[in-house]
Amino acid sequence: MGYLERLETYRDEMIRTLGESVSYPSVNADAVRTKDGEVLPFGRGVQDALVHMLAKGESLGFEAHNVDNYAGYVELKADDKYADSAKEFAIVGHLDVMPEGTGWDGDPFVMTEKDGYLYGRGTSDDKGPVVASMYALKALKEEGAVFKSNVRVVFGLDEETGSTSINYYTEHCGHPDMGFTPDGEFPVVNGEMGILVFDLAQKLSTGFATDDLRLTKLQSGERHNAVPADAKAVIAGDKKYFDAIADLAAAYARETGYTVRTKKQGASLVVETKGVAAHGAHPQLGLNAISIMMDFLGRVSFANEELNDFIRFYNDHIGFDLHGDRIGCKFEDNPSGPLIFNVGVANINEELATLTIGIRYPVTYTEDQVTGGIQSSLENTSIGLVIRAGQGPVFMDVDTPMVQDMLGAYRDETGDNESGAMVIGGGTYAKSVNNILCFGGMFPGEEDTMHQANEKFCIESFMKMARIYARAIAKLCCE
Repeated sequence: MGYLERLETYRDEMIRTLGESVSYPSVNADAVRTKDGEVLPFGRGVQDALVHMLAKGESLGFEAHNVDNYAGYVELKADDKYADSAKEFAIVGHLDVMPEGTGWDGDPFVMTEKDGYLYGRGTSDDKGPVVASMYALKALKEEGAVFKSNVRVVFGLDEETGSTSINYYTEHCGHPDMGFTPDGEFPVVNGEMGILVFDLAQKLSTGFATDDLRLTKLQSGERHNAVPADAKAVIAGDKKYFDAIADLAAAYARETGYTVRTKKQGASLVVETKGVAAHGAHPQLGLNAISIMMDFLGRVSFANEELNDFIRFYNDHIGFDLHGDRIGCKFEDNPSGPLIFNVGVANINEELATLTIGIRYPVTYTEDQVTGGIQSSLENTSIGLVIRAGQGPVFMDVDTPMVQDMLGAYRDETGDNESGAMVIGGGTYAKSVNNILCFGGMFPGEEDTMHQANEKFCIESFMKMARIYARAIAKLCCE
């Protein structure tokens, strides 16, 4: 029996193991201390999921290691003859899940099977791929494969909310020589664009008269990595201005086709714009309500000229651009395509105007090049740039042996020779762990239900994924 045939004999056991893992509500929570003084950094649910998976790994014949409750891993050591030269290969997944949310047809933490799918929170993101990886490794071990590398399946514990867990792991256990994270797409992701999150902020003069036309508040968006669908502005001043602004809004809506509404509220006029929500990695799929609002407000003259200048800067240098066209960072390369620019949050009051922007930049560029281009556009303005977060790009040439072996494993299993390696705008553990790439587990054309109600995982995809991972491990780690 070959290792692929042996994997098939594990089908029922794999489904049971996944169901057991789903039963632990491993949503990241505040740290807790047990009666014995043990600290659980990510809460009881996440800890229980870790303890379960470590115990399962031991039952499958692996060494199990708990890294101070911040992470864990199971490991298969290289054959003795390779002990002195063995490289470290890591499969880095995560056991934490998104909150259950609403809209489920059943209990999200009781896995159910229907029409060939397994339903439950974490089935596809990322417990299913983690389980598939473990059983792929077991099949090779049981079939007597000779390992030239030490292979670990690493369990991160806070991927959905941060990177504390995996950073703790790399600080205490080091980085592997090669590997993958099963938390994205097939065939293989050989590059992830750099991510930069920053604020554009300007202080505003105060002390205007009550009757002056003022923008007292503008709020839209919650996260840098989402296209906001709604924006709301509150305008104050002499009510004689309000009818004219309402007429201007109606005319603007007719002219542009955008949704702009006004309503009087006490001593103020409220302006609301409606766009289309989308992920910040794909802003072309949405319509930014902030850009609609700023475009409209550019037709209104407020008493505060600094505010007018800020709105004018937005419309002149950002507007509806999605690639940094007019703000000095329109960069592009062959692996990645164009830079992705998303205004995710806007907050303006009478003292401060702030925009929070998320950028995904091409893999052959640097953060300094991006910020340098933007800074050049800010010259002769009072707008400051404040960096909030950044992650450099990840890229491995498609001809790199590791990429070719992963791509080959996918093609050998699926027969799909058309789909190729890709660069994505999102970020995975490959941004935090050196020398790994994102490899699966969603197949081309599959419905993505991650983070949604009724998250599901196709059983046939589950098994196909395991076979691909077994093929890849065999190519990369075995004689």
